Amino acid sequence: MTTYKGIKGLSIQTVAGDPSPLTTGDIWYSSTTRKVRGAKLAAGTWASGGNLNAARFGLWGAGTQTAGLAGGGHPEAKEKTEEYDGSSWTEGGDQGDTGKLYRKGSGTQTAAICCGGEPPVTSVESYNGSSWSELTAMNTATFKHGACGTQTAFMKFGGTDGRITNNEIWNGSSWTEVGDLPTGTSEMDGAGTITAALCIGGATPGTTTGIASVEEWNGTAWSEGTDLNSGRANASSGQGSMTSTAALFGLGSSPGSPNTGKTELWDGAAWVEQADASAGRASLAGAGTTTAFMAFGGSPPTSNATEEFTQLQNIKVITD
Repeated sequence: MTTYKGIKGLSIQTVAGDPSPLTTGDIWYSSTTRKVRGAKLAAGTWASGGNLNAARFGLWGAGTQTAGLAGGGHPEAKEKTEEYDGSSWTEGGDQGDTGKLYRKGSGTQTAAICCGGEPPVTSVESYNGSSWSELTAMNTATFKHGACGTQTAFMKFGGTDGRITNNEIWNGSSWTEVGDLPTGTSEMDGAGTITAALCIGGATPGTTTGIASVEEWNGTAWSEGTDLNSGRANASSGQGSMTSTAALFGLGSSPGSPNTGKTELWDGAAWVEQADASAGRASLAGAGTTTAFMAFGGSPPTSNATEEFTQLQNIKVITD
């Protein structure tokens, strides 16, 4: 009789029930049901979360769905930081560099970093969970840039209406210029680390719609990746909580077109469309992972809404 080991050249584990935790792609034999079973991702869904205290657009985000951080933005509370506990937002310490929007940040709720802002500035600040401190300035002033990483291993790229290709890496004490983006891009988002990152969507000079381009960073240089299904700018991903092989890109805008709630999931090989958010928004922020993500703020009109994206794993019976 043909066996799985005979076909694949390896055996599968036997479990009394189902293993925990599950990883997508796991295959096992359940001695309880006497069936071969596997884990796959189900389609993700959006649901309403707690509202920000201050409605704003052009803000930035960091952290996770249950420990999130929001800062900056316009038209009010530009210096205000808010913290999310999974159900509601509370005010945290004010940023020192006030009056900025279209900054970009990453990290966690208790160890975050943000940089740049409009009008173009080189300022950088870090957050320890209660207060902000000024860090060494970037080499190039920018806003509407992409970013990803952690408080001590962070990168920012592009920005300022697509006129900048500059890419800089922060090592916790200083900034170093590294390989430029192939094309000047702004209003994009980022995901991953300083050695394996994505530059997702955005806008380039002369374009009338958001672009679908995705660039991949390997720690040394950028190369063309797999395009999004739908080109968008001013959308949101999870920056440092995402990876170069597992990312979520949601909502956003295309100039001349209505804002969209479209959401796409990257699995390292292809972008797969998920359920749309309830309302189209742009210039918003996001935080979290591909299975537990949230998007907050944005425009138009200026919003304080938070929506939470959840993607669960399904168990599939492989043999009857």
